[in-house]
Amino acid sequence: MLTGLLDPAQQDLVRDERRILGELRSSLIRFGASDDNLAPLERSIEQLDELFLLVVVGEFNAGKSAFINAIVGEPVMAEGVTPTTAQVTLLRHGDRTSTPATRDGVVTVTAPADLLREIHIVDTPGTNAVIREHERITADFVPRADLVLFVTSADRPFTETERAFLEQIRDWGKKVVLVINKIDILPAERERNEVTAYVADNARRLLGVTPEIFGVSARDAYRAKHGQPSLWTSSGFEPLERYIRSTLDQSARLTLKLLNPVGVGAALAERYRALTRERLAVLDGDFALLDDVERQLAMYETDMSREFGGRMAVVENVLLEMERRGNHFFEDTMRLGRVFDLLNRARVQQAFEQQVVADAPQEIEKRVNDLIEWLVDSDHRQWERITRHLADRRREHRDRIVGDDESRGFHDERRRLIESVGGEAQKVVATYDRQREASHLADGARNAVAAAAAAGAGAVGLGALVTVAASTAAADVTGIILAGVVAALGFFIIPAKRSQAKAEMRRKIADVRERLATALGAQFSREIGRSIERLREGIAPYSRFVRSEGDKLRETDAQLKRLSSELEHLRTRVSAIAA
Repeated sequence: MLTGLLDPAQQDLVRDERRILGELRSSLIRFGASDDNLAPLERSIEQLDELFLLVVVGEFNAGKSAFINAIVGEPVMAEGVTPTTAQVTLLRHGDRTSTPATRDGVVTVTAPADLLREIHIVDTPGTNAVIREHERITADFVPRADLVLFVTSADRPFTETERAFLEQIRDWGKKVVLVINKIDILPAERERNEVTAYVADNARRLLGVTPEIFGVSARDAYRAKHGQPSLWTSSGFEPLERYIRSTLDQSARLTLKLLNPVGVGAALAERYRALTRERLAVLDGDFALLDDVERQLAMYETDMSREFGGRMAVVENVLLEMERRGNHFFEDTMRLGRVFDLLNRARVQQAFEQQVVADAPQEIEKRVNDLIEWLVDSDHRQWERITRHLADRRREHRDRIVGDDESRGFHDERRRLIESVGGEAQKVVATYDRQREASHLADGARNAVAAAAAAGAGAVGLGALVTVAASTAAADVTGIILAGVVAALGFFIIPAKRSQAKAEMRRKIADVRERLATALGAQFSREIGRSIERLREGIAPYSRFVRSEGDKLRETDAQLKRLSSELEHLRTRVSAIAA
């Protein structure tokens, strides 16, 4: 086990690496990372307890199996012109060459090669095998590698398939050594140099650095180890084996082994940071939409309250006009020439109602109905605006190209909510029942005024309620008049009583106006609030998703940024081992 080979400082390094990678795994799980992306990280963490892992990859006709047989010195791998390695094969040290045994999808073979005492070698299916499962297995296993030997063929060096696969290896942050096999088919030194230069140039452009490159003939190396030693020098295997045995000493192997999980973790952290930023960029538009909706609702509430004040003033003007008629009525009625009329209370009250109250109740009811229509229309228009906003947002991302399954899940859920909320808003607009809404508002206004005026249940409308209040005022005022006439037994007190009647009338009408304004104001304020609340409830599922996802993504981005920094620091500490 690896831990038995480490000094205390190195063990501390491994513990820190486990902690950071464990936190990264937890962050990715909370993000919703796929099992396919989590598996390489988990395997890399497990790999910290295992021996150095050298993974051999390449196209099936590059001679990987022959290459491994030459390294081990034993015919442990089958060779052929068709894909012969159908599964990942793990080569371990053993006292004898064993027959293949399969466990957990991996074929294990042992061989008595000294190289395998401290290094495990993995053979993988060809990256271009017609059996696509081969390529999938290889792609799944490569992230476990501590060192990758990438085998290409001198007759087809650096093919497009190899280039694409090497790009995947680069994304995992792997240490790569390039092996050009079958170099014996190029007898001229110039040709060999040209192939090596071609591979080096392409690898440098792809990887950003020029990796170690070895030109070998696996066939000649194997023959040299089995009775034809004269082929050993020309096989090119001596520099490669010296690199593996000497350059990759215990310190270098430990460095690569510890850097492997760091590379996998850093690649995943960067991949999911990019995904996080991409999703946050999408949500920025959603946040802007929600903020705009909130601004519209706030403006709607302010505008409605302001306009309600103006419209309510029209209602109050009806009562002020009634008061003006009342003043005129008292000036005309309460005088000496009409003293006998003043003694007829019923006649005075009837005249008051006809001349002063007049059509005020009907006018008030009409004005309040206008208020109701205005509020219903405003509510409907606000729903239409919200619906247009959501429809625009839906169209904006209808043809959005979605990447992998993880991104697709996020975008699908977001799109579903926008479409669901937008559909519900559209349904509200399409089925908006103005008559029902107006009736609801009218009932609310009538009940509010009835409660404020303490009127009986028999009042059937606002007009009737105003009539009751005005008639009560008329009865009270005419009562003052009659009392004044009877008490005076003469007419000197009539001017004083006329002033008293005017004052009482003003008080009564002011009371009616105040109760009406207060009751209607409170009721319409509630209705405006109800309208806004309905609008907020309509977009609440979409809003909750956007805000929840935004919080989660910002937290994830901060965590991944911190972990990326810690991994980079860890990389520096690990690299110092071999310094």
